[in-house]
Amino acid sequence: MNTSRKSARNARKTQITPATLMRLAGLSALVAGLCIIVIGLFHPVNAVASVTSAAWVNTHICAFALGFFGLFGMVGLYARQVGESGWLGLAGFLLFSVWMTLVSGFSFVEAFILPRLVSESPTFVEGFLGVFSGATGGIDFGVLPMLWTLSNPMYLLAPLLFGIATFRAGILPRSAAALLAVSALLTPVGALVPAAYQPWVMVPVGLALAWLGYALFAERREQSSAALLDQRTVNLEPSKAA
Repeated sequence: MNTSRKSARNARKTQITPATLMRLAGLSALVAGLCIIVIGLFHPVNAVASVTSAAWVNTHICAFALGFFGLFGMVGLYARQVGESGWLGLAGFLLFSVWMTLVSGFSFVEAFILPRLVSESPTFVEGFLGVFSGATGGIDFGVLPMLWTLSNPMYLLAPLLFGIATFRAGILPRSAAALLAVSALLTPVGALVPAAYQPWVMVPVGLALAWLGYALFAERREQSSAALLDQRTVNLEPSKAA
């Protein structure tokens, strides 16, 4: 009898519920936002001399991780308000997801491959870094320059559309949604500041995404606690009646 009760209790503990998935998605969005903040604050200048530095490797590992945490987090944020965010939310979700995927792919090369090639093939490394500025030094990188060029308007439109849709939906904090939308409008400012400070314009986007992720995580945690309290109350009532 005790064995059966323990088995049932363990099954309940390991059961994955929609609320648990939403909480994990919120936590993932929070981590993704923190990754963007780290990238914005510590990303070195795109130069061959920076490729072997610890700051370069660490920031691009964060950018690579953004592709994993960000995608799962965006799924949760969009699913939470899918009925209220409409087509605008869908467009923002898709653009954000594609942008994160592209960034993750480029960052994998920057974090794990380029540092190993600096001493053997500095010309290739310099050419790859030129993909981001349009000056590849005559090296053919196929579709990579085009993909990076397409990622720029994605980064502008994705937070703008998703922020507006989230604000209109009114389910997640509107202040965070407004910050996300306004942050997108700061993107063109990056072209007006020195190269060393250009990544800083990413910080508000990271703050907004982390805020939304925490809101989703905390919301689902409160709902789970309330449901557990209700269940305990129901279980106690028959005992009192007996």
